[in-house]
Amino acid sequence: MTLPGTGADRTFQVDLRGLVDLLSHHLYSSPRVYLRELLQNAVDALTARHTLEPAAPAGSFGIRLYADGTLVRVEDDGVGLTEADVHTFLATIGRSSKRAEKIAEQRGDFIGQFGIGLLSCFLVADEIHVLSRSARTPDAPAVEWRGRGDGSYTVRSLPASARPRPGTTVTLTPRADAGEWTRPAQVHALARHFGSLLRHPVTFSDTTGGGAGVPVNPEAAPWERTYPTPGARSRALAAYGEEVFGFAPLDTIELDLPAVGLRGIACVLPEAVPAGRRHGHRVHVKGMLLSEQAGEILPEWAFFVRCVVDAESLRPTASRESLYEDDTLAAVRDALAERLRAWIARAAASDPELLGRFLQVHHLAVKSLAVHDDEILRMLLPWLPFETTDGHCTLDEFSRTHRTVLVTASVEEFRQVAAIASAAGLGVVNGGYTYDRQLVHRLPEIRPEVAVADLDPATLTAHLDPVDRDTELAAAAYLAQARDALAVFDCDVALRAFQPASAPALLVDSREARHERTRSQLAREQEGGVWGDILGALRQEAPRAQLILNQLNPLVRTAVAIDEPELARTSAEALYGQAALLSRRPLRPAESSLINRSFLDLLAHALRKDS
Repeated sequence: MTLPGTGADRTFQVDLRGLVDLLSHHLYSSPRVYLRELLQNAVDALTARHTLEPAAPAGSFGIRLYADGTLVRVEDDGVGLTEADVHTFLATIGRSSKRAEKIAEQRGDFIGQFGIGLLSCFLVADEIHVLSRSARTPDAPAVEWRGRGDGSYTVRSLPASARPRPGTTVTLTPRADAGEWTRPAQVHALARHFGSLLRHPVTFSDTTGGGAGVPVNPEAAPWERTYPTPGARSRALAAYGEEVFGFAPLDTIELDLPAVGLRGIACVLPEAVPAGRRHGHRVHVKGMLLSEQAGEILPEWAFFVRCVVDAESLRPTASRESLYEDDTLAAVRDALAERLRAWIARAAASDPELLGRFLQVHHLAVKSLAVHDDEILRMLLPWLPFETTDGHCTLDEFSRTHRTVLVTASVEEFRQVAAIASAAGLGVVNGGYTYDRQLVHRLPEIRPEVAVADLDPATLTAHLDPVDRDTELAAAAYLAQARDALAVFDCDVALRAFQPASAPALLVDSREARHERTRSQLAREQEGGVWGDILGALRQEAPRAQLILNQLNPLVRTAVAIDEPELARTSAEALYGQAALLSRRPLRPAESSLINRSFLDLLAHALRKDS
């Protein structure tokens, strides 16, 4: 059974003010987009006019902007609207005139695709006045449409003399609270911002009395112009990059993808940026600025450039402030990545000075690329800088001196061993930074004569000189006291002779060993429980840390001769604490407590002795 009044089709009622509020807070980033939408509608109308009149000379149709503080007006010589068009397109929210028959098949020529742009004008005005005359119908009358923010509108037909030429004029009377976006200087600035690369002539005037106005886009995009020499072209592109981004590029890379009608430049940043920070890129679609923050146009590893491009075939989202993620955008991203790789390859092959400056600033970006790109790896790995026991240098320089290259697993391990390894003649690279360890291990692919291995503590201790038997015996009692004092840290103590003599002790202890000891300790504490069984199954023989005392150091020679047990323990604790501090690894609470206690005990002993 159907209840009375049910089953009939009904029409949604639209609260226009609520819809405008939704657009302002969730679709558009700022009220300033109203001018972009007006410009975009005008450009699309001109595109349709050229479709109707393909023989018309280029530049014969244009756009004129006026703003005098009391109104904002955008006038175009486009295809215009009939009265039927006005009822169909302006009075129906969400419908676009670009869907009209005979034009729908050419939608790719238009910037807009969603038909809600005119609503953005309600962000700055309570009334929109449109006066239009169609170019499709000879002697067509003019038609006037007035739309108001409360959702009402009026339409009337006017004599052709009301608008002698085909086209459309949109006039806004700004609200008092919209002055920030509708002042003449701001309208001119917004027109320059959004429309500087438009193909159609655009002018601006701060009076509505006519006049030629000043050009908004007087020149074509810099990559579209011709120059007397390649050097002049390069300087012009660099100057444009500096104007747009506010920095002098290290170099500029021309981008040209004819398949999607994309042209532009990538500007190499003159300063390093944190890895992974994605810069916004300026993307124009058919000349209209779409976004200044289009990070999706380039892959993540390309954070060493900022680019400005103009494309024909990229799809904007509904807000027209970002790009729609589709197969075309993915292909463009891959193709632009290839252009950046090709630039790096050219610099490596023909401009070593530029390559050196680039790598000095952006070596981390190149390392991230080389990890996944064998071609870049082969070209640039020998020239990338690394932290080594010979200082910061390239692997090419380092491998000339060290045919066996040792690499640490962490920064703290490198800092523990760097001075001693250098004095022992070992070549060690800090592999603790992002990408470094895996890249160093691939060095033999480019330099087969070089061997690479992870640094093992045994490798280092094998290069430390043993002390003679008599010295070892004389120090036996002290070493026993030291081992007992440091047993709580699972640390062994040994006496060796090594350079530099200024280093009293070396603490050899890897992060993996500390983790294994922590796990073993937890297993002992959980003995008998479920977690104890699990951890016991995982437990291995926990490798011990090793405090290696330097017999060549005067302080150590004095310490090993101490015959007072408590003072011997305190000095051993102090030497351990000093070695732990020099390793620059995070200290455990027990180690911090030991350092404080040993310092106070030694101070108390010194004061008692003096008294």
